[in-house]
Amino acid sequence: MTFSLAIVGRPNVGKSTLFNRLVGKKLALVDDRPGVTRDRREGEGRLGDLTFRIVDTAGLEEATPASLEGRMRAQTEAAIGDCDAILFMIDARIGLTPTDRAFADLVRKAGKPVILVANKSEGRGGEAGTLEAFGLGLGDPIPLSAEHGEGLSDLYDAICDALPEQTRLEEEDEEAEDEADEIPAEGEVEPEKPRRPIKVAVLGRPNAGKSTLINKLLGEDRLLTGPEAGITRDSISVNVTYAGIPLEVFDTAGLRKRSRIDDKLEKLSAADALRAMKFAEVVVILIDATRPFEEQDLRIADLVAREGRALVIGYNKADLVPRGGLATRLREEIDHLLPQVKGVPIVPLSGLMGHGLDKLVAAIASAHKVWNKRVATNPLNRFLQQVTENHPPPAVSGRRIKLRYMTQPKARPPSFVLFCSRTDAVPESYIRYLVNGIRETFDLPGVPIRLTLREKDNPYAD
Repeated sequence: MTFSLAIVGRPNVGKSTLFNRLVGKKLALVDDRPGVTRDRREGEGRLGDLTFRIVDTAGLEEATPASLEGRMRAQTEAAIGDCDAILFMIDARIGLTPTDRAFADLVRKAGKPVILVANKSEGRGGEAGTLEAFGLGLGDPIPLSAEHGEGLSDLYDAICDALPEQTRLEEEDEEAEDEADEIPAEGEVEPEKPRRPIKVAVLGRPNAGKSTLINKLLGEDRLLTGPEAGITRDSISVNVTYAGIPLEVFDTAGLRKRSRIDDKLEKLSAADALRAMKFAEVVVILIDATRPFEEQDLRIADLVAREGRALVIGYNKADLVPRGGLATRLREEIDHLLPQVKGVPIVPLSGLMGHGLDKLVAAIASAHKVWNKRVATNPLNRFLQQVTENHPPPAVSGRRIKLRYMTQPKARPPSFVLFCSRTDAVPESYIRYLVNGIRETFDLPGVPIRLTLREKDNPYAD
């Protein structure tokens, strides 16, 4: 069962609420005000025994093509063209509006199966609007409450009627199952498993060019872009394979200083961006070359490091600034301001022109490899012996600190445990000395390194 459904309708009829209900997660931002959704968001929907791709779209509005609303409408029309069936949604409590009638004609011209959904039909308040929906000529309306989950069984029947071929349960083929379970004969090579995509979150200040960069990676205008700052609200994930490297890229809303965020919707967008960062493996911080390196960029980078994610810095719009000594100046400035991720890759690029994308993807793959790196215990302890001979730990209160041995229990990010005496007495400066030594000796640039001190139980403590 592989088919796709697009939820369309005018703003604020509950499209994102139904999307979250079918996906089973609160992925799309939901608010009482109209026009919250701007980009089209895709997810894996489930309804009974049906599994399908569901697309949430921006509200249809009458606007000129060059305006923001016009570009949002173009994204919705693209979703209508790609789907197998359309869920056309109206607000049953308000009833039909001239906008509903105008866009019903647009949906009818698409030539796709249309399922008319009358949302907010709980109670008696939606009965009149549901009956009024017959006038659209799109078939029988389905009374539904996306907020409370009422009417989903009727929606299931309507999807099965609209797409009988795609929703028909396939008969189990026992022979095919037996063939799939067969062990390859001697000399045969098992097919390689598909490589899992690297999860990449693109973060930065508003209007840094994040959506433009991802569109250039995809080779199509998948995400909404424009000169206005703060266009992106939801964290949208797209899959792309560039130069043979599979990526799952998350486009996020621009992050401003917390003191400047007053709007509730911007707070939700910022929280969604930070959630995408926590689920990512590599984070690309995009800096606008026409605006100097600011404190907000440092805050974002520090947040990524504390979360333990691999880091790549993209210096976007580099074609708009003179290049004299740019790379050297950036490297010195960032290594000085971000010592916790010293050696982080810095890639000058232009998302609009497509310059530097090869280097960016190569830096992402390299950072992911370093983030997953493991170091054997023997080299670690040889390193520990060498650094303590060169610079032994200081004596605190007249007593020496004994460093016994070191091991790496896990990666992602590289995490090390140092067994020693008097863990509370080891100075912070000496811990930084050990971390910098680990980074330099075992080639771990641009990733946060965790070093935990542990003290063995003293058998004579009692």
